[in-house]
Order: sequence, then structure tokens, then C-alpha cells
Amino acid sequence: MSEPRTKSDRQRTRRSHDGTGESRITMPSTSSSIVIEHVQPEIDGGRWPAKREVGDRVEVSADIFKEGHDVLVSVLRYRTIEETAWHETAMQHVDNDRWAGYFDLSENTRYLYTVGAFTNTFESWRQEVTKKSEAGERIESELLEGRALVEQAAKRADEPGRANLEEFLRRWRSSDAQEAQLSLALHAELSKLVERHQERTAWTLYDRELELVVDRVRARYGAWYEIFPRSQGTIPGKSSTFKECEKRLPAIKAMGFDVLYLTPIHPIGRTNRKGKNNSLMPLPTDPGSPYAIGNELGGHDAVEPSLGTIEDFDRFEKAVRAQGMELAMDFAINCSPDHPYVKEHPEWFAHRPDGTIKYAENPPKKYQDIFNVDFYCQDWRGLWNEMKRVILFWASHGVRIFRVDNPHTKPVSFWGWLIREVQAQHPDVLFLSEAFTKPKMMKALAKAGFTQSYTYFTWRNFKQELTEYLTELSKTEMKEYFRPNFFTNTPDILPEILQQGGQPAFKFRLVLAATLSPSYGIYSGYELCENRALPGREEYLDSEKYEIAVWDWNRPGHIVDYVTLMNRIRQDNLALHELENLEFYESSNDQVVFYGKSTADKRNAVLVAVNLSPFHYQEAHLRIPIDALGIKPEDTYQLHNVITDRRDLMVGDSYIVRLDPQVEPAAIFVVRRWTHREQDVDFFS
Repeated sequence: MSEPRTKSDRQRTRRSHDGTGESRITMPSTSSSIVIEHVQPEIDGGRWPAKREVGDRVEVSADIFKEGHDVLVSVLRYRTIEETAWHETAMQHVDNDRWAGYFDLSENTRYLYTVGAFTNTFESWRQEVTKKSEAGERIESELLEGRALVEQAAKRADEPGRANLEEFLRRWRSSDAQEAQLSLALHAELSKLVERHQERTAWTLYDRELELVVDRVRARYGAWYEIFPRSQGTIPGKSSTFKECEKRLPAIKAMGFDVLYLTPIHPIGRTNRKGKNNSLMPLPTDPGSPYAIGNELGGHDAVEPSLGTIEDFDRFEKAVRAQGMELAMDFAINCSPDHPYVKEHPEWFAHRPDGTIKYAENPPKKYQDIFNVDFYCQDWRGLWNEMKRVILFWASHGVRIFRVDNPHTKPVSFWGWLIREVQAQHPDVLFLSEAFTKPKMMKALAKAGFTQSYTYFTWRNFKQELTEYLTELSKTEMKEYFRPNFFTNTPDILPEILQQGGQPAFKFRLVLAATLSPSYGIYSGYELCENRALPGREEYLDSEKYEIAVWDWNRPGHIVDYVTLMNRIRQDNLALHELENLEFYESSNDQVVFYGKSTADKRNAVLVAVNLSPFHYQEAHLRIPIDALGIKPEDTYQLHNVITDRRDLMVGDSYIVRLDPQVEPAAIFVVRRWTHREQDVDFFS
């Protein structure tokens, strides 16, 4: 964020040293004494922007006060980063010197906002003169002071405000009776006129401008489907082309997905190419890992020939959009030893004393087919600009979402710069951070600009840890900048619960991901309940990372219909499109987690109960949050289980749920209140 251009006029003191080690207090820079502090949202003192989406209403609050008994007025100032003039809206006093205001977000851009305050001189006078009058004190001088304030306001006013103020003054001057003058002075219309035109005494601005990134709605809500493009065909060992991939699009869209995410599509290196199951002894026919990017045919701006040409990619991207989805592209800053960068820009790589380049490692994992670029090399500017060029190249081909591979192994400052640079040209571009790493680094990447982030959801299996983690994501400061994307699995991660729990685990983990987070994703094969793993590892056996797979998309045991149902439930219920509205509720069984979401007007409320054991039947007494939903204890309402289509009429807040993982491990209830209109029964949600 740039240095703030507007400095506060409030009283400040600066501590300095006189050379003897003694500190002294210097004179304040202004005479203003209004204090503005604890502004929210404000991330790390304004160092990072908060995040919202187009169509949101952002509320800004602050503590605002000053010495004495003056009445204050507070205003919220805001503008888009392209504008030069500020918009201004009034803030309202909440309680205990806390003020709040809001503004609506209509553009996909960056906004700036700050808070200002000043003394409402006329209202302060009105309150003082009222108290003195009620106490029986003389108020002749006070009335003269009040009239002077009205006269000053009239001088500043334009027509018709000036004419109205002059009329009040004429009546005031023509009246000899003190009571009549006071009554006139306290007239509500006069107060409004004066406040509209009075001088902003002790005007104070907060000492920084805060930034807000406003993304399109897909930044918050969407269902992702991940594929290896080369594995969408029907011939074993033969890569499918983009044209063949198009045949899969209707089936993916029919399941209800919004985003189709492609693993890397670039030419694959030949040196140290990996074989089946990460073998170092590949067969001549092994295609290698698409994450080992680059060979003599090109690098990050080229297409793997077995998939097609750049023109084929363009046609495929348009076909994805024609299905009502959009494409997400994998941005992996990995270079095979054969990447053109290695020869053209050797200065971008760290060389060992013997002149060789060390391959990538994350002990105990070794990536012999990959070189890492050196972001701190002497020509780091050239390297950074090349990465920006690559992103802008694919943006010019219609890509507006980038899933970034391992961003935590690159400088946070680089990502902050890159994302801002790209969004300056394409504000609708979204970036998903694939950083399964320490919490503070994950948070830092989100603050630096990543639109969405992978999470620890993949490893949160029990009621307490799910509750604690989701509370952190939805209720703490993280909600201001960290948008989660709950992937159930990835090509690198086959969780133990899926390996052991079979179809019931695949179903209940899908329900959790799809209803807890507004953005979630599955890696293809999930709908087939694919759970073959390398012994003792969270990795797939015969992983698509190292070979071309051929899938039977209709094989027995699949849950395609269940995935389709979950996405339809998400689409039909606006409450599931948000994160901050998540609440956890009482369940008598620790194996059954119970939570819900509702829209602000409560017209759409969804409650979810999930059996977290894929092996055993569970029963739980649920406490329905009728108070929070505006339902009285004597009211009748309906719980509609949209998974089974069962409907229960309810009175009160107690409900018993029975969940058999072999039949149905979860219940999703849409709450419908019962109202009577002219003796007709009407259900509404």
C-alpha cells in the first residue's frame, strides 16, 4: 500500500531525545484534540487491505472521542483508487464512543477509506443552553452565542439554505421574549440547517487511508473441479487433447461446478523425468510430471504438444465458458533442467561452486526433475517481470483464475507486487494460494493479496477441531482477508479418512466442505471414491502426476448424483454462499457436528448435521436455534431435509437425528416457517 497522503489533524505528541538520553515531549502539530482509534476493518495497522466482493456493504467502525462535553460528528470517507474526489457518508454513534458507518461496493476495483470527525458546535450549544434553561439560569449571553452561530452558517450557505436561515434570524431578532427566542433556537429544522452549513470545528482525519480490495463474487463463492487434462481420454497411455477434453465438459457442468481447474499444460522436461509412482527409472513411454515445466519446445507460455496448440487452448477456454464455467490455470514456478530459462537466463538460478544447479527438495521429498528459480538473484527485477509477463500472457487468452503452486516457497513481497500489478490491468483476476504450510505464512500470503487460500480442512476430522478452526476462519480478524477454499483432496493429498472410510467418508467430507465454506473443490476421481494409496502415505497409488489415467466415470460405487445434489443445494440456498454467517449449535453426540447458516433477513436458513464416523451409526439430540431464527417457542415451523426430502413439522427447539453412514451420513435442513394468511397455510424459506 502506498504511503498515506492524508495526515490526521488530531493532537499528536512525538517523543524525541536531546542527546543526553533523556526523552522529551514536543509540542503537538495541531490544536485538534479529537481522538480516532481502533478503526475496523484495519489489517496490521493498515499495512494490508481487507477484502470484500462486488455488491457487499462494508461497515467501518472506530472509537471517536475528545475531552469535555462537546457533541461530535463523524463521517466515513471513501473512493475508488481511480477517483480523486472523496465520497462521504455519516457515521452513527453506537455506544461507549464507538461509531459505525457503511458504504456499498459497486465496482471490481480497490477502494480507499478513512474516518473523519469534528465538533458539532451548534448541537453542543443547544445541549448547553437547554440544560441551563431547565436549571433556571440566565441565558442571555448563550442566546447571543447561538444566534452568532446561525449567522455564520448563513454566510456559508447557498440558496435556498441561506434564505431559510435568514428567515429564522429575522424571526429571532424580532422577538423580545427569551422563551420565544429559545423555542426558535431549539427548532429541529433550524438545527438541521445550521449543521448542514456550519464550520467543521476541530476537523480531524484518521492518520491513514485504508485499502479495500473488492473482487467479483467468484472470489467468495464457487465449486471447483480439478483435472489433469491429459487423463480425460479413453485410450490407455495416450494423452487426451483439448478437443477430447471438451467432451467431458457437459458431465462436469452437470455436476454443478463453477470452476474447472487444470493442472499445468506446458511442455514437460525430459532430464530426470519421473516414472510411474515417482520412480527415478522411467520407461520411454512415461509422460513425466506436468509440474516439471519446460523443454526445447517452450516453457511457461507454451502448450504441451500432446494436448494441442495455443489455438486449441483458446477454443477449449471458450467451450468452458459456453458451459457456464470458467477456467482456472495452474501457475507453478518450476523449471525442468530443459526449460529455456536455464540456457537463456542462467543468472536466474542459484549455482553451486561446481557450476551445477541444485534440484528442488522438501526433505524427505525430492524433485530431481525440477530447478527452482532464485528470487534474490542479481537480476531479480528481470525475473519478477517475466513472471508477470507469463500471467498477463494467459490473461490475454481468457484466463481469469490462477491457482498458484507452493507460493510459500517464494517471497511474500514478490506476490504482493505481482498480484497488484496484474490486478491493476485485470481487476477480475483471482489468485488461489496452494500453501499447505505454517499458519503465519498462510496468513501473510493472504494479506499480501491472494484472493483465496487452501486450508487445514483436509486434516480436520473431529468435532472440536472443526469447530475451533471454522470459528477462527469465520469470526476472527481472518475473515477480513483470508477467504478459504475447502478442497476435499488434491493430487498430492489423499487423506487417511478417505483411505479408510470408503464411500461414507467421501460423502460426509463432501457435505462438510460444500456447506462450511462458500468455496470448495474436489480433485477428479473423488466422485468415483478413488482411495487407492501408497502404503503408509497420503499419496495416491498410480498417481496421475506421473502417468496418464483412463477413468470409467460410471464405475460402480460412484457418488456423482450425490455431488450433483450438494452443488444444487448450494446453488439453491443463498445462506451457503457466505462464511461469516456460520454458527455452531448444540449436539449431544461428539460424533455429530451441528451447524447452520442463514441470510441476514432469515428468509433462508440452513442447518446441517453430520456424522463424523464413517463406520458407525450415530444418534444425537439437536438444539434447533429458534431464537436466532426469529421463531417463537409456540410457533410451528418445518425442517425440510433436502438430502432425503423428508419434512418434519416442528414446535420447540428439540430434534433427534439418526445418521447411518452406510445409508446417509448427513442431514441438511432448510428451515421453513409456517405463516397463516387468510386461513391459508404458506411455507416460505
